[in-house]
Amino acid sequence: MTDFLLHYAVKKIHVHRWPMDSPMWSDSIKKELDDSINKNPNKKTVILKENEIQIENFKFKSLKKIGITVPFFKKECTLIFEGKFESFFAHVHVTIKSENYVDVFTELTSWKNRFFSNDP
Repeated sequence: MTDFLLHYAVKKIHVHRWPMDSPMWSDSIKKELDDSINKNPNKKTVILKENEIQIENFKFKSLKKIGITVPFFKKECTLIFEGKFESFFAHVHVTIKSENYVDVFTELTSWKNRFFSNDP
């Protein structure tokens, strides 16, 4: 076990149920996600570890389909992934705004390549 960690303070995060044939989320889970992440305008703490991503009090495990995008003309990059929190499946978009977005992209790519080298 290594001590690898990446920390980000992020305003724009969206978590939704995916795949669509996965079990439905209860209203209380949807409300908790909306209150703490999806509709919360404050910065949220995102911590990337070896095999999990923690966003506020939610720990996403069984990570797969990890992607990283850098849109043209914006100083940001977006980490996109599928994972599980508790027994729920989710698709997550984490948009990290930074003047040094290329460095953030490099950190995210390094993390993905280091811990998910078998991911296509």
